[in-house]
Amino acid sequence: MLELSNITAGYERGKPVVRDMSLAVGRGEAVGLLGPSGCGKSTLARVAALLHRPDAGTVVLDGTTVVGHRHRAPRALRTTVGVVFQSPRLSADPRLRLRDLIAEPLKATGRRIEIRERVDELAQAVGLGGDLLTRHAHEVSDGQLQRACLARALVLRPRLLICDEMTAMLDASTTAALVATVERYRRETAASLLAVGHDRILLERWCDRTVSWTDPPEA
Repeated sequence: MLELSNITAGYERGKPVVRDMSLAVGRGEAVGLLGPSGCGKSTLARVAALLHRPDAGTVVLDGTTVVGHRHRAPRALRTTVGVVFQSPRLSADPRLRLRDLIAEPLKATGRRIEIRERVDELAQAVGLGGDLLTRHAHEVSDGQLQRACLARALVLRPRLLICDEMTAMLDASTTAALVATVERYRRETAASLLAVGHDRILLERWCDRTVSWTDPPEA
């Protein structure tokens, strides 16, 4: 499903935060990527999600070698991946109500006819009841906003879900609810999962296998 081979990536020329890393996630497999803060695992996750172009190495997604990133990647590849980031406040447009936040990918891909049914279905799945869908980001808690971000990640029915420290800012009950939602989705669709984090206990309970990161690269 996902093959990252000899990836080197960073944000400044000559200062990679990821050096020569390889990782594979099979079809229907859940892989945990365990590492300390600052080691580069989130950068690798962004490469895997086609959101960051590596300086070197190869990304193969769903059998296709990726030659473009972000909007330069083919839509069929971009929509294969759903991503949930650590901070919902940074990944959600504060101008949008939660209903519109979840519907963003459907609008972007010209599938507006699906919005009402799909958004209502996912709101129920992630536990957003009552009037929460009519509220903006500043009117809900971090946990409620992250539920909406997970629904947004699932709205296009991705075959690979990447959760980058998805539960790091959440309490235990919300963490359990979101993990349960992901696992229910995976059972129904046979989707693959790359879960990035620093909580070994959570990743080992959640995933089929866990890969440990080495020490952060030297500057």
